[in-house]
Amino acid sequence: MALSVGSIEEQSAATILEQVHGQAIRVPVREAAESLQRLLTGRIAAYVVNVKEAKTITRWAADTVVEIRPESEQRLRAAYEIMTLLLRFEGPGTTRAWFLGMNPHLEDDAPADALHEGRLQEALGAAKSFVAYGANYG
Repeated sequence: MALSVGSIEEQSAATILEQVHGQAIRVPVREAAESLQRLLTGRIAAYVVNVKEAKTITRWAADTVVEIRPESEQRLRAAYEIMTLLLRFEGPGTTRAWFLGMNPHLEDDAPADALHEGRLQEALGAAKSFVAYGANYG
């Protein structure tokens, strides 16, 4: 039985999504915080994760504070998963701009705002659309 090009692309996309998801689940909080801080800055990462101070992200990244509220960890891991997915297809500048810019799949809210508000599934869906449609996005 031959596979069509469409089914190969679907399998490849599913594999990438599974790999990225697995990476987001397994990554230590320290590494996720450090990666987001490097891409977005500490202040923006703190906003996305919904913590009051950028110092909190810095402490997580330095592994000096290991306690993290479940809601904050959910946002951190979702943002890390999205960042990892986007960086598979885009450069850091485009990925950062995606987090900060208006997004038609989020009613023109920025993905950073959606994550801050706890709309994690919506933000991930918007990221998946962005990588799926590439230049035809929006």
